[in-house]
Amino acid sequence: MNKLTDCFTLRNGVKIPCVGFGTFKTPSGEICEESVKAALRCGYRHIDTAAAYHNEASVGKAIRESGIPREEIFVTSKLFNPDQGYASTLEACDISLKLMGLDYLDLYLIHWPIPQPKHAQDWQELNHETWRAFEELYRAGKLRAIGLSNYLQHHIETIVKEATVLPMVDQLEIHPGYGQAETVAYCQQNDILPESWGPLCQGKAFGHPVLEALASKYGCSVSQLCIRWSLQQGVLPLPKSVHEERIAQNAQVFGFEISQEDMQKMAQVEGIGRCGRHPDSIQDMIDLFGDNPWPNWTQERRALLAAQAAQG
Repeated sequence: MNKLTDCFTLRNGVKIPCVGFGTFKTPSGEICEESVKAALRCGYRHIDTAAAYHNEASVGKAIRESGIPREEIFVTSKLFNPDQGYASTLEACDISLKLMGLDYLDLYLIHWPIPQPKHAQDWQELNHETWRAFEELYRAGKLRAIGLSNYLQHHIETIVKEATVLPMVDQLEIHPGYGQAETVAYCQQNDILPESWGPLCQGKAFGHPVLEALASKYGCSVSQLCIRWSLQQGVLPLPKSVHEERIAQNAQVFGFEISQEDMQKMAQVEGIGRCGRHPDSIQDMIDLFGDNPWPNWTQERRALLAAQAAQG
């Protein structure tokens, strides 16, 4: 990989640019639109969003207004937890496409393997129904590639055993101090591309003495160091910023190479650890969201779409 537009190749032959631009926690509206446009100006051609980020419409608007042909931009979104299930997945994808003003997505992911607390016992069945809808959307040409997010090996295996189209991507929390080496190895051995959300440790990397020292050694920023660390493992990083100078800086990761010794040091740094919740932890979800965390999710999405249509 020598530039942003160099690509990994997915199992179905689809090319995916090697560094993506993340939009998690980027508020919808002008901030999101301008940051996505800035990323595209800086040369990014891979934009990652999700229904749960509440900014799909802004991402789509920025893409349309960028002046860059749609086919040159790789766009990812994700199905949120309360939309899991066959019919609800079909509707959710349709809403995402309409909110973004797109005819297709380049990649669509199931955001989490266990959709909400009430499905602690039947999540595997629900995941199968969701994946069946993914396969239908893929065959219909609405999705160029399909995959997973936050799926560990045992979650992936429940999908694979009934799939007719195998997952192509697994987006995971991967960063120095939390490399998820076993899951990454499993994915790579099974032709599933691992992607890294939170490659900058959601800010925990900055000021870390080991990472700061290594960044100084290689004449780069800590963020560039972390992004390069992902790439050298064959993991596709998705850095995020809303500041154009940092967005540009995060793209400049091709002029140096981290030694194997230093790669190992970064893998073992202490004091960072996991930033997000564990995919198997129903209790984490209950603590965060309650027993019925999204009671009006579908209605709110439909209303958002209706409001957008009314505005023309």
